[in-house]
Amino acid sequence: MRTVPKSYYKHFSNSEQIDFQKQSSLITLPQPRAHPFVPKDHPFFVRTDLTAHEMGPPKTVRTISQEAFDEVVKENMEDLGMDPTEALQDAIQTLSLQGVDLSGIVKCVPGESSLKDNPLIQSLERLKQLDLNSKDKFSDEDLNEMMGLFDKLIELCGGNEGSVNAAVATKNGGVELVCSICYKIRCGSKRVLDSCLKTMALLVHDVQSTETFRTGGGPKLLVNILIDGNEDPEILNSGFAVVAASATGNEVVKESYMELKIDELILEILSRQRNDSIQSLYDAIRVLLTPDDDRVVASQVYGYARRFAKIGIARALVHSLHSGLSSPSLISASIALKAVAVNDEICKSVAENGGIDALLRCIDDSGLQGNKTVARICCSLLSKLAGSDSNKSAIIEKGGMDKLIVVSARFSDDASVLQEVMSIITVLSLRSPENAACAMEAGAGDLAIQAMLKFPNAQQLQRSSCFMIRNLVARNPENRKLLLSNGVEKLIRQAKENHEICKDAATDALRDLGLDDYNK
Repeated sequence: MRTVPKSYYKHFSNSEQIDFQKQSSLITLPQPRAHPFVPKDHPFFVRTDLTAHEMGPPKTVRTISQEAFDEVVKENMEDLGMDPTEALQDAIQTLSLQGVDLSGIVKCVPGESSLKDNPLIQSLERLKQLDLNSKDKFSDEDLNEMMGLFDKLIELCGGNEGSVNAAVATKNGGVELVCSICYKIRCGSKRVLDSCLKTMALLVHDVQSTETFRTGGGPKLLVNILIDGNEDPEILNSGFAVVAASATGNEVVKESYMELKIDELILEILSRQRNDSIQSLYDAIRVLLTPDDDRVVASQVYGYARRFAKIGIARALVHSLHSGLSSPSLISASIALKAVAVNDEICKSVAENGGIDALLRCIDDSGLQGNKTVARICCSLLSKLAGSDSNKSAIIEKGGMDKLIVVSARFSDDASVLQEVMSIITVLSLRSPENAACAMEAGAGDLAIQAMLKFPNAQQLQRSSCFMIRNLVARNPENRKLLLSNGVEKLIRQAKENHEICKDAATDALRDLGLDDYNK
């Protein structure tokens, strides 16, 4: 394997130095800096030394500058006599094998194209010129040109090569640049601001870009934009899309938004108007309450969910369910509400505000209208709410068990819906022989057997079937004979043999069915 000469180290910053001779030598990501376009004393500047609670050790990765990459290609041609295409491919292969992250590097064949020929780089450079030439605001002529440039960036970063181009834009200062432009036009042209926000949502695509956004004052700038435009659905939709994108996988950004009281802003918007056109609002709720940063030892999102519920966001989301399938936000609101419902108290409050009634109606209607997505999402939320013992009783009393069996029959060809139905019945039957008896009477045993027969390769469904069977028989010995006589043992043993993830669940089900050889 060819190695990179030490002479190329001059192209790296101190934090980017790479010892290519030592495979175990890894470096940390360069520390993001506040972007140069916003002075430290302006009201949107934030400290760059914020840390989330209980952060684990940072991941390490090798990086390389565009100049160093181009120099490797040049060396291949001049010193090793390779043709341009071969030189480029060799550089890519050599650096990749050395463990270097090449995302954000523009890979040009020397003599055929250059960095300046890249349309994305051209758009960024022109935007930088417009930004640097302006003082506090842009002229109408500049704004019109910027609209076209942002549209080009949206096209390049949102298509098939979107993630590749977004990485290139980020490496070339795209996040800092768009933050600067947003700061200058946040009270100006709505159309350009909307395009600016849409571009930002595409650029903040990984931890490094979201950190750049955070250290450049992005969260505070964005919250102020949302406050200023809180009656404009388009600005709100584009703005909350940035919230969702920037908080994904970054616990510190989530913390920044919560410190800025974004939960109160969300509640205000949910309470004041119909939000059918602000789908990203629900995405933002979901992301803010999802523990998806693997650098964090102990995420704070559970506490955020409790705070959301305490101020009334859970109640507001329940109201979004009452419109049923006619509401374009039904699915998004259900997913968001599931993220908020993190404890027994919140689950009970959802039921007290009519959440279970609304969900059972939606599940019924989804079957009548053949809407598999609504059926699956609403069943998933109902399963979460059924974790509260008082809600279990409410679901049974409202005829929920029969409704679940009916919807499973209507979607008997969809393993994902059947899996969610069985998950609910599993929760309802847990430590409740009365509910287990009700489930068997409604047809849950037949549901499990038919699903296992029809979808032998659906691992998650097979596992869910084993879980449900176990709860149906654990405290109801009378159910064991019924299921065994219908051949359930053979199906469970097949699932245990064919699917690794089913082994424990299948063993437990066989044991609770009263079989002595359950370990075989």
